[in-house]
Amino acid sequence: MDNEPGATTGTGGAGVPEDFAVVIDAGGALIACSAGAARLLGYEPEEVVGRSVAPLLTTKLPYALRRHLTAGEPWTSYVALQNRDGDRVTLRLRGTPLVCGSASTCWVVTPAAVTYAAGVTDVGTAELWNLTLAQLPVPVAVYDREARFVACNQVMSRAMGLTQEEMRGLTLWEIYPTEPMDEIDRLQHQVARTGEMIFREEQPFRASGEVRDHAWSLFLSPLKDPSGAVLGLSALVIDITEQYWARRRLAVLNDAGERIGRTLDVTRTAEELAEVAVAGFADFVTVDLLESVVQGHEPRPVPSDTPVVFRRTAQRSVLAGCPESVVAAGDTDVYPPGSPPAQALITAQGAYYGVGDPLLRAWSTTSPARAESVRRYKIHSVMMVPLRARGVTLGVMHLLRHRTADRFGQDDLVLAEQIAARAAVSIDNARRYTRERHTALTLQRSLLPERLPQAHALDLAHRYFPAGSGEEIGGDWFDVITLSGGRVALVVGDVVGHGVHASATMGRLRTAVRTLADADFTPEELLTRLDDLVIRLDREEGPEARRQADGASGEVGATCLYAVYDPVAGRCDMARAGHPPPVLVTSDGTARFVELPAGPPLGLGGLPFEAARIDVDEGSLLAFYTDGLIEAPGRDIDVGLDLLSEALRRPAADLEETCDEVLRKVRPTPSTDDIVLLLARPSRLGADRVHTWRLPVDPAAVAGARKVASEQLAEWGLVELEFTTELIVSELVTNAIRYGTAPVELRLIRADALICEVSDGSNTAPHLRRARVFDEGGRGLLLVAQVAERWGSRQSTTGKTIWAEQPLPDEHPNEDDDRHGARE
Repeated sequence: MDNEPGATTGTGGAGVPEDFAVVIDAGGALIACSAGAARLLGYEPEEVVGRSVAPLLTTKLPYALRRHLTAGEPWTSYVALQNRDGDRVTLRLRGTPLVCGSASTCWVVTPAAVTYAAGVTDVGTAELWNLTLAQLPVPVAVYDREARFVACNQVMSRAMGLTQEEMRGLTLWEIYPTEPMDEIDRLQHQVARTGEMIFREEQPFRASGEVRDHAWSLFLSPLKDPSGAVLGLSALVIDITEQYWARRRLAVLNDAGERIGRTLDVTRTAEELAEVAVAGFADFVTVDLLESVVQGHEPRPVPSDTPVVFRRTAQRSVLAGCPESVVAAGDTDVYPPGSPPAQALITAQGAYYGVGDPLLRAWSTTSPARAESVRRYKIHSVMMVPLRARGVTLGVMHLLRHRTADRFGQDDLVLAEQIAARAAVSIDNARRYTRERHTALTLQRSLLPERLPQAHALDLAHRYFPAGSGEEIGGDWFDVITLSGGRVALVVGDVVGHGVHASATMGRLRTAVRTLADADFTPEELLTRLDDLVIRLDREEGPEARRQADGASGEVGATCLYAVYDPVAGRCDMARAGHPPPVLVTSDGTARFVELPAGPPLGLGGLPFEAARIDVDEGSLLAFYTDGLIEAPGRDIDVGLDLLSEALRRPAADLEETCDEVLRKVRPTPSTDDIVLLLARPSRLGADRVHTWRLPVDPAAVAGARKVASEQLAEWGLVELEFTTELIVSELVTNAIRYGTAPVELRLIRADALICEVSDGSNTAPHLRRARVFDEGGRGLLLVAQVAERWGSRQSTTGKTIWAEQPLPDEHPNEDDDRHGARE
């Protein structure tokens, strides 16, 4: 017990220089100081005389010593001091009271003499036994049957800071009324009453005569006479501080393995590291990461002569609110070249420092706020540990002590490095995930429509939510495509898998659907061709390449729903490939799932797709979605479908509000898959906006067609388009009569644009060709292509239709309606 850690070596008692002597007045000020005392503490005598001794103390004085001071009695005790460099110096001192002026008490403090038992020769067995107990190197005490102190050996006396005479006749609680002595006192009474031994291990605490905490194994044994009657008890105490901290280090490592890296979030992983370190062996911990790491990028080597920019990613303290911190969590700061954290980052080696270390002191003084924090909270020990994974340093962990009396040591550094190594791998995994997620999300957003197109026949709203932070980004997608004749295609799909590969596949399928939609395939035919494309992609890429890309199953697959709404007929044709059915909400608020053949998922091949046609009344609502909205772990899919149906009953007039309401009631929390919700409220084109004429198969009918078209334009107030429309009608009708078959029809539609359609019974598709100089024909479609904004053809069961669109004079079809903007 005399050899306290950190004690300075010397020739006096317990390592104190022989010429150590100070005089302290009743107010705690030094009024005299010997050269030896000043030299030991690193000061000149004139620097400390007249000043309070409080700044020289590293911990509160032992309880027993404070009691002697209050009573004005001589005392002998260990005292923990702090030298000029901030290092801890533990000394065994003796205080002698003197009467100073005005009857106040002064104290002369000198080294305490160390007593040793005199050599004993030719003694009896009983005396040897008594000497053995008295000189045991572990504390031993004896109590009577009422658990009152009787005697103890020298080590116990020093640990308690009291002589045997001062403790005799008192219970342990009366000797030292503080925790955990109340519990030990209760156990001593229990042993005296029951006669049964008790073994107990105590958490670290400070005995009344100690200046640092110790962990103890306590053996309370009954003392019995030959008849078995309990006469008293003995207390044997063994210092297990080293074993305690070894077990504690193992527990911290186990805690780190369980708590660190439970998410793929860089910030949260850093917070878990700080929490484990504070709970384990530090009073204040910060985790600083390079800015590139927080953003998910690969960190680059840092030159040794340049400042290091970092972000304070996490910090934790034993004090509420982390008042020791000089950089707020989330803020950036700079490590000066050569500073301790910069060295740890560049050399990838950890180190610990005392507050008096020149390198640490130089770094602290570069920031007045940091220097003030060290002074105010009495930070006495600092450790810097790099966070390194896969050969790359990601940042630095700072560990500080101010409440814990012991300084960091080599064992602490080894423990911190082990925890940091585990955390660094988790942080790097989170960084890589952040990078891939950002890439996939950027790719997916670039492939999805930022705004829905303006459609005269549909009021549209949508929501798109990528998967939550615990999952990778998926391949959910949607699209709205304007078709000929004022029709609109609505598409929702979901690619199997996650990550960049799923997003890239989604983009290829979306492009393919747009291309096939422009060719005006029916929904079932479009899905058939899309299925062929998915099978071809699967064969071209190969399963092994996809497994290496993102760990997927190695198969390309997707679900899709394709619907075409015709505002002239007021009906919707749709087909699906393994996708959840849409919801139709009628004008009276009734919601039902459309009875639509499911069809196989895309990529299986060899199985047919079937379409269905439904009539859509004015004021109805169609809802399209992906399975991420209705499926959730622990929730049956039927429950999700019921919630969706219920949420869509009596929808709000504003579709944006309806989207929010659906998500509030149906969306799983947390979301584990991408979510797409697309709402469409169709409206029909009135009879005043659509006119159709049946034409005879006679070249003379061309003039009549031009005439009725001109009259209709005048009725609509579109005289500005009369010339170009007559040209289009003339060319298309002429081609239908010359190359097609009956019946021939002309139809004009005024929707978002002026649409001119000519249908005939032939299935021969038209095509542009370059006419030679002396050819009399072959220029009709070329002229149409020049004057129309866009043109094309589509097949039907009765023939084909050639169509051409012109923008309305007061409309700007290239500008999207803001009310269809994306909300995410």
